[in-house]
Amino acid sequence: MKAVMCERFGPPESLVLTETSDPTPGSHQVVIDVEVASLNFPDLLTIAGTYQIRPEPPFSPGFEAVGTVSSVGDKVQWPNLGDRVAAVGVVGAFAEQWAVDASMCVPIPAEIPSEVAASIVIAYGTSYHALKQRAALSEGETMLVLGAAGGVGSAAIEIATLMGASVIAAAGSDEKLAFCRSLGADHTINYRTEDLKTRVRELTDGRGVDVVYDPVGGDFSEQAFRAIAWKGRHLVVGFTAGDIPKLPLNLALLKGASVVGVFWGSFAQMEPEENRRNMDELMTLIVDGKLRPRITSEFALEQYLDAYELVTSRKALGKVVLRVAG
Repeated sequence: MKAVMCERFGPPESLVLTETSDPTPGSHQVVIDVEVASLNFPDLLTIAGTYQIRPEPPFSPGFEAVGTVSSVGDKVQWPNLGDRVAAVGVVGAFAEQWAVDASMCVPIPAEIPSEVAASIVIAYGTSYHALKQRAALSEGETMLVLGAAGGVGSAAIEIATLMGASVIAAAGSDEKLAFCRSLGADHTINYRTEDLKTRVRELTDGRGVDVVYDPVGGDFSEQAFRAIAWKGRHLVVGFTAGDIPKLPLNLALLKGASVVGVFWGSFAQMEPEENRRNMDELMTLIVDGKLRPRITSEFALEQYLDAYELVTSRKALGKVVLRVAG
């Protein structure tokens, strides 16, 4: 089969497109014939060898894909041969076939196109879990989204708006902010040209925000935390800025605020029934048109470097996908 392979840790330019042997499923795995795979920021950390889960090369990168089950392990009860599923794993998605744990597969309604289906589980699963279970976001509250034009950030805007919250979207260009407004953001902040803390204070009449959705980290985390309201919740989603911030914990004390970790992968494994309910609800919302994942860039598998360039240059809006077959 054809696959993008990481033969040594490094940047995307170190990856190679090659032929490799077809996978066979383990007892609790299925093999899917991949149709579309999506890019996620942790892909870059994985091929660099800096992700918290560190597979040893050689491996095919890619956390997320959609396709049809073509082989089933002997202890798998679901999915079945021929089922169309979205699947999640740490590596393996950027290939024509992928052996993945059956427990990490999600059924996809026929009404959802494959490029959309390949972009739901991580971005929308993370954001839905973050806002529903971790933040308990309520109607009428205000949420600040950092990195708001990216995959998880754009999903967070949509979901928070649907939940009745007011959204302040922060991103680094006017193009990205226009994209955020198209998703439903009520206010926007260009944190390259405006002071984040000051603008949040101005937009909330000095009160601050109830929730900070933070997939960015770095210097922006502390600025956002300093603009949080009494009993606010700061959701730690990721660190696309590269640096893990060291928040002054006296701020949490003074504001009665909480720093709340969000790791969808662990949630899916530790609370599978709750995660399954989340996924069922998300699929219904997408089929009903209440959520509309934005696929702004699609590339062929052979164009994986062009796809990664959008992510590493921070030019990506919404989700970027690779068309593997079909």
